[in-house]
Amino acid sequence: MGSIANIFWLGTKELRSFLHDYVLLALVAYSFSFAIIAQSQSSSQEVHNASIAVVDEDHSELSRRIAHAFLPPLFKQPQSIAERDIVPLMNAGRYTFVLDIPPHFARDVLGGRAPGLQLDVDATAMVQAGLGAGYAQQIITNEINDFLSRAEGTPPSPVNINVRIAFNPNAETPWFTSVMGIITSITMLAIVLAGAAVVREREHGTMDHLLVMPLTPFEIAMSKIWANGFVILVATALSLYFVLRGLLHIPIAGSVPLFLGGVALYLFFATAIGIFLGTVARSMPQLGLLYLLVYLPLSMLSGANTPLESMPPWLASAVQISPTVHFVSFAQAILYRGAGFLIVWPEFAIVALGGGVFLALSLWRFRAVTSATM
Repeated sequence: MGSIANIFWLGTKELRSFLHDYVLLALVAYSFSFAIIAQSQSSSQEVHNASIAVVDEDHSELSRRIAHAFLPPLFKQPQSIAERDIVPLMNAGRYTFVLDIPPHFARDVLGGRAPGLQLDVDATAMVQAGLGAGYAQQIITNEINDFLSRAEGTPPSPVNINVRIAFNPNAETPWFTSVMGIITSITMLAIVLAGAAVVREREHGTMDHLLVMPLTPFEIAMSKIWANGFVILVATALSLYFVLRGLLHIPIAGSVPLFLGGVALYLFFATAIGIFLGTVARSMPQLGLLYLLVYLPLSMLSGANTPLESMPPWLASAVQISPTVHFVSFAQAILYRGAGFLIVWPEFAIVALGGGVFLALSLWRFRAVTSATM
């Protein structure tokens, strides 16, 4: 009981120290608020209001139907331009797409002569160009098929394909990037805060004061882990309720308390990494460099940015030892698909096991360093 009391009161000291460190306080507030909003609204992965112009050299019913088939919110209202203006206007960046319909296009289509259409694409707008060209091809194909079926009395297809998108019906990027932004912020801040707490004690000389007190290295390390983990847990809960639900209006399908329970398990792993790096680094700049070497692989190979299926098979198998991969997996299952504990408990167990192992290694390293200091 005495050890638990020491850990508790040392943790409250860490909380007071954090509240007086305005730089770290601002970093936490920014990472779970403005950074999430910026990430959700600045990295759109779908076509939205793409500018398009049409050169109609046919002036037929079919050409007019194709021109009027490009509708918001995917495309802006198509503008009619002359063929000689294609190059100057695209060089000026006025249009991302220019559709050129040649003369006698409808007549050649009805005659079965397979005429061609020209779609000029400005690929400097990479996302718009790549996805928009596919949408444009689908729109044009649908209009031509509908035109032919009515002109020739062709019966409709006996099979209709109905696509149903689960968990994100409109395939909106912010639904994914905002939640993944919170998950990456948890990893980032857990490492930074825990590592900074150790380095700050050594830079200010207060670590020596702690070591001469009737405290064990285990109690000192655990106090820093629970205090910094508590800060991140509270910030995560506030971000889910006020930023995601309140400001961004992004629905959360599953149980927030269950997700926060998983975050608490994962924080043992992430803060343990911070403690470990704090024992290696001699100053804050060194901690920042070590942080980059650890955080970037953890984040890029976690599945938060690209799915594991997109990685080489050997790499996808190798990263399974990282608790971050399983943390991202059960976070997506809970928050997107509404998974319950019976579904995600194996990943909870893996995260707890990996966190426990690395926590033990970090505490061993912390004891070794503090014993050498004494």
